[in-house]
Amino acid sequence: MDNAISLDYKEFLKNNRARVNGYLNIVLWSFVLTGPAIALGVKGGIFPDITYGTCIAISAGVIILAAIHRVLIKLNPSSKITCVYALLSLNILIVYMNYSHVNIYLTWFLVPLLSILFCSKSLYYFSIALNFVLMLGTTWVTAPYHAEKSLKYTTAMECFADRMSGFVIESIIMSAAGYAIVKLGLRRFETLFEQYRLIGEHDMVMKEKMEIQESMTEIYENVNLIDFVNNTEMSLRDPEQQVYPIDMTKQTQTRMNKMISRRVMSDQLEEFRNYTNITTVRSRLSHRKLISADFIDVVNGWFRAQYITVEATPDGIPTKVIYTTRTVDDEKRREENLIRISMTDEMTRLFNRRCYDEDLKKHRYNGMSTDFVIFSVDVNGLKKVNDTKGHAAGDELIKGAANCIALSIGNKGKVYRTGGDEFMSIVHTNDPEKLRGEIHERIAGWSGTLNDSVRVSVGYASVKDHPDASIDQLERIADSDMYDQKEKFYRESGIDRRR
Repeated sequence: MDNAISLDYKEFLKNNRARVNGYLNIVLWSFVLTGPAIALGVKGGIFPDITYGTCIAISAGVIILAAIHRVLIKLNPSSKITCVYALLSLNILIVYMNYSHVNIYLTWFLVPLLSILFCSKSLYYFSIALNFVLMLGTTWVTAPYHAEKSLKYTTAMECFADRMSGFVIESIIMSAAGYAIVKLGLRRFETLFEQYRLIGEHDMVMKEKMEIQESMTEIYENVNLIDFVNNTEMSLRDPEQQVYPIDMTKQTQTRMNKMISRRVMSDQLEEFRNYTNITTVRSRLSHRKLISADFIDVVNGWFRAQYITVEATPDGIPTKVIYTTRTVDDEKRREENLIRISMTDEMTRLFNRRCYDEDLKKHRYNGMSTDFVIFSVDVNGLKKVNDTKGHAAGDELIKGAANCIALSIGNKGKVYRTGGDEFMSIVHTNDPEKLRGEIHERIAGWSGTLNDSVRVSVGYASVKDHPDASIDQLERIADSDMYDQKEKFYRESGIDRRR
């Protein structure tokens, strides 16, 4: 039994002791009427050996005992001391009535019988032991009186032995019966509390599941409960929550996915149907909490479809699954924006070195078409402008060159800023020389606020001219061509680059 249930069970025993003490206190107060009842018997000649003083003493004694017990209850109603006092008070009453020769037979087992109500083995054992001692002492003290009153006894010892033999047999039988009652009672209570614990845990699990389901219906556009044991599906967003059968021999899509598929982007439809194939969901979810995939709704944009395991067999095979869809269009847009930022140069808004390297990987994997060309572009004289006019002027040159290159390339490819004044471009064109001329023409017409002009060197390498070259070799050829163009520019301009 776990700690939570153990605590609950102890609390039950504690509360039970408090309740039984309350009942026994009522019993004690009711015994106050014993004195007047016996007095009526004295008056009627039923109790010739009892005086009215004895009647008063019985009632007065019971009042005192009951009052003290009431005080103990107020102080600590569940204390074992309070319980012991109640049992002791009842024993005192029985002892006094026997000693006063009241001919009202009260079994000595009355008090142990009442102690069973406390559901405590220790209190029961205490009551049995106390009763036997008091029974032995009282029988010894009253034996001479009973021997004198009865003709069957010649001595007090003979009367004592006869009466005690009966009491001992009665005590053994009743003690064994009482022990069995206490043991069975405690075992039964423990069983009930264990069942209560299991029921409570089950209710808690079911409550959590219901809360999850309710929260899902608020978060998700569609929530479908799929039961693979009974082969059924049910929409949790449906107020009627109607259950529909699933025919695994003929059906690959649930009713919900048949409706959703009508709005899935056509080029993703086959992928969506494969992902939502109900006959493969269990194997794909085996030993997993969830699987998910993103698709495009032609009306609302991106949505995420998820299968979530709710219940599974011990070997991890799902038996109940919740299928959900949720709009993630805004999330996708943010994601695309972050990707775009991570792939974009902050100054020029061109693609950056990281994007260039990623695109090279794709082309290495997918191959290059016959019109594939790599351009390498570098700004001429940037260091001199930085040194003489400042970095603001240098930045203007870089931005100006970037704009001219991007406008010249247009939709033929992508332009990347790969260094301070270095640009690369992956282009699809059958006339790269013409494109180089267009770049120079646009560059020649540029002017800024801090610079009158900008000059660049442009090199390129194409698959058409180098059919056996790899993409990395094309990149080196394009760089080499660009440096040749740069040397030619400085030579024709009469600029000594070494100075």
